[in-house]
Amino acid sequence: MNFLQTNDYLVFLLYFIVVAGYGYWVYRKKRQQSVSASHDFFLAEGSLTWWAIGASLIASNISAEQFIGMSGSGFKMGLAISSYEWMAAATLIIVAVFFMPVYLKNKIYTMPQFLNQRYNGTVAMIMAVFWLLLYVVVNLMSILYLGALAIHGISGLDLTLCIGLLAMFAIFITLGGMKVIGYTDVIQVFFLILGGLVATYLALNLVAEKSGQTGILNGFKLLTTQANDHFHMIFKKDNANYMDLPGLSVLLGGLWIANLNYWGCNQYITQRALGADLPTARKGLLFAAFLKLLMPIIVVLPGIAAYVLHQQGMFQAEMLDSKGIVDVNKAYPSLLNLLPTGLKGLAFAALTAAIVASLAGKANSIATIFSLDIYKKAINKEADEKKLVNTGKWAVIISMLLAILLSLALGEKLMGEGKQGFQYIQEYTGFVSPGIFAMFILGFFWKKTTSNAALFAIIGGFLLSVLFKFLPGMIDLSFLSSSGFSKANADGVFEIPFLDRMAFVFLFSIIGMYIISIIDNRRGVNPAGLEVDQRMFKVSTSFAVGSLIVCGILVALYSLYW
Repeated sequence: MNFLQTNDYLVFLLYFIVVAGYGYWVYRKKRQQSVSASHDFFLAEGSLTWWAIGASLIASNISAEQFIGMSGSGFKMGLAISSYEWMAAATLIIVAVFFMPVYLKNKIYTMPQFLNQRYNGTVAMIMAVFWLLLYVVVNLMSILYLGALAIHGISGLDLTLCIGLLAMFAIFITLGGMKVIGYTDVIQVFFLILGGLVATYLALNLVAEKSGQTGILNGFKLLTTQANDHFHMIFKKDNANYMDLPGLSVLLGGLWIANLNYWGCNQYITQRALGADLPTARKGLLFAAFLKLLMPIIVVLPGIAAYVLHQQGMFQAEMLDSKGIVDVNKAYPSLLNLLPTGLKGLAFAALTAAIVASLAGKANSIATIFSLDIYKKAINKEADEKKLVNTGKWAVIISMLLAILLSLALGEKLMGEGKQGFQYIQEYTGFVSPGIFAMFILGFFWKKTTSNAALFAIIGGFLLSVLFKFLPGMIDLSFLSSSGFSKANADGVFEIPFLDRMAFVFLFSIIGMYIISIIDNRRGVNPAGLEVDQRMFKVSTSFAVGSLIVCGILVALYSLYW
């Protein structure tokens, strides 16, 4: 295997100097304006432009789980995994129109603050702890492990060393605060997209050359013929990957819940826009939606190309795990190892940019939630601005150390040996997202929703998710197979696809919240509703035109690759 050469390291060093130098310049400039204001550290209030918000959203979202996990899913199941990216584009528009006005009108800066303001402190504290656990145990750990696995495969560096170096670089960026993260993310996105396009170009060109042709257009045409089964967005029930993407449920069911919860009720994401005014926030989200349309080109197509090349005899040894089984997570690193020197360094920098940006975004959200919603409210109510910022910095360091330990202890067990890392993240996040989204959506738009109903959504939603996960072991669910809501696994047990489980849990959570709220209302409970005015949801003409273009492109894509 050809690892990085001197020219590759020089390209990567240039990337590191540019990002670190620009980040330090932004940090010094910020210190001249504000020494320790907590809003400046956690939110970069009023200082991010729309393009910085949009770029930061994408840089924080696209990480090892996409480059490695989603590319691996592209290798296994094809273009259908792009639904996570393309439906996110539509979701970002919904969030911009309906969610952002509510947050900004009510001066909400963190998700637990919203829950405290809308429900009560108990709900907010429970969810703050929930989010911290989710961010550290699922998100930080998975990004660190998958990212280090990829860098290890490309550079040949020790896996443990890769985990440590990624964590240190992310800590360096995060300690500068949200403004440093936001503006360095613009550079990260540049490297991310440029390096990703280089890898895609190589993959398509290589497919063409293997068939005696040249050019990326011929390479793409060959992909669609040689891997025709990899170019269907909606799976039928007899498809081997139906459990991951269950047919029309992708368009009408659980995937909406996953996306709306992620983009609209997630501190890690919404934090980028919460410090801006509404027009700027909306422009940033729309810009991110357009970028989302491009993401499958750089994270899914290489996986499909790797599949075709693997079928033709390439990557036979590189993609095997310790048991001799094909490990789909090695598809992207195997492809990058074919890049010529220099370009491999650029792709390496792109991958590192994606990983570090996501780690920094997650760590900053952990610091924000812990400092403002746990430390300030439950531990030290008299904490001043400087104390909050220092607490946030310690939260960054400690959470990253925990993520290192978890990735070393559990990374291989949960995401190694051929498992789809991207699907791991989606499924385990899906244990809490239906209840959380139900709590948010009713909290936004139904003033009668009570705190008891919110508690049911948090705790009951999680327990329902666990129940549906293990229900097949207790009850024969074959009666659901005709409708597509269950399918037999290798052992003949009928399981419910996890996206359908999310949809069921969401519906039960909504019904439960409605019943509990009605009972509470009759007992005289009058919950504190948010300030919501229909005029808040009016959008500018330019935003409406941009949104229609995005939706038109999505209709065309799904029509073409149905």
